[in-house]
Amino acid sequence: MKAFLLAAGMGKRLRPLTDTIPKPLITVAGVPLIVRHIGQLKQAGVTEFIINTHWLAEKLQQELGDGSSLGVKIHWSHEVTLLETGGGLKKALPLIGSDPFILVSADTWTDFDYQQLVSHPLPDGDVARLVLVDNPVHNPTGDFVLEKTESNTQFPSIRMPDGNSPTYTYSGIALLDPEWISSWQLGRTFPLREPLFTAIEGNKLGGLVHRGIWTDVGSMERLQAIRDRLEVE
Repeated sequence: MKAFLLAAGMGKRLRPLTDTIPKPLITVAGVPLIVRHIGQLKQAGVTEFIINTHWLAEKLQQELGDGSSLGVKIHWSHEVTLLETGGGLKKALPLIGSDPFILVSADTWTDFDYQQLVSHPLPDGDVARLVLVDNPVHNPTGDFVLEKTESNTQFPSIRMPDGNSPTYTYSGIALLDPEWISSWQLGRTFPLREPLFTAIEGNKLGGLVHRGIWTDVGSMERLQAIRDRLEVE
């Protein structure tokens, strides 16, 4: 199984830090965020990666190279113009191949066990499985709800919020079917949420909830908070 690491963003809310450092290379507990993800995925059996780049791409490539220093293989997908998550995945599809793969936002920190995705294939008809977390302070209303039935107790169906059911936040981690991506329009800039909403309408999206540590390192306050937490622990 391969993994696609999202690393193209500019990290504007982390300036001036990200004026010279790509956000995925920011360190937490002494390890760059993206390097930690690669190590966690490797431990789960994933050894081949696709990484998309844009902002300070040369620094990422200099740091990680072809992946050999980390015991993995890395392919690079450079975006001259930022394509957002959906457009970036579509552009890199030839590198991804035809088998389901793991998608990870490289600017997050989590103790999620990727074996939960590696060991459980997508059921027939599903195009993706999203890893959800309890709503953080910066996203109090959440993104999705989970709907359990007798046939999907392990990976419930994902639904849009209905105003009554508990909501969860998408973590930036998912298992995706490339055949689904092949139907997306090439050469267009668009977020992942567009095809996700369509998949929800077709009842083709499942999810699981991660109850451990997760943070989107999207601001100086959140970066300092996770650094402080890990130093205390």
